[in-house]
Amino acid sequence: GLVARHLVTGHGMRHLVLAGRRGMEAPRAKELLSELEELGADVSVVACDVADGDAVGGLVAGIGAEHPLTAVVHAAGVLADATIPALTPGDLDAVLRAKADAVVHLHEATRELDLAGFVLFSSASGVLGSPGQGNYAAANSFLDAFAHDRRAAGLPALSLAWGLWAQTSDMTKDVQDDGTARISRSGLAPITNEQGMRLFDAALGTDHALLVPIRLDPAGLRAHADAGAFPALLRGLAR
Repeated sequence: GLVARHLVTGHGMRHLVLAGRRGMEAPRAKELLSELEELGADVSVVACDVADGDAVGGLVAGIGAEHPLTAVVHAAGVLADATIPALTPGDLDAVLRAKADAVVHLHEATRELDLAGFVLFSSASGVLGSPGQGNYAAANSFLDAFAHDRRAAGLPALSLAWGLWAQTSDMTKDVQDDGTARISRSGLAPITNEQGMRLFDAALGTDHALLVPIRLDPAGLRAHADAGAFPALLRGLAR
């Protein structure tokens, strides 16, 4: 919803297809549709499981030639947290379907089209690691690698490995206060909606396949370094 509003108000997009498994039955879908239409956009909210290749192919084929598809933003995700020894095949399947399967199907359905953008919402968990999220880290690392692969083939692609957002979503509503506090202690501060959309815009103006939009807290970084549990990629940022 946040990204859809921003594409309309910040980028002048006037035709959007919002696809999700629940379609208009998703929470706040009706309110979002009304808001976007009041902003002057022509919006379709469709029920489509993007982990289903046939469904994605039908969705893309059904977009009219009068307003052809010009960009894809994949912002979906599912959590099934557990330590690695406790992960089940179901835990892996649920998370990988929403990320890896979906992006492969979107790629296959659009690779012959002249897209201006193919933007994937990934997670810093795949770059820095995240306790209890081995499946989620793997799924997002796949997105990051897939973006590189598309660009190597001459196709547009950008994977954004986001840090934690301040606003609670359907995915993060069950993250307890102690989980948020643990992430903050690691030196990563929550991203506000305004900051997130500024980072989104800045990323679109680069020529990279992978970027890691996160907020860093220097004091938290130093404390984490003192504790001896510091992600290798951040070691140059704190003494």
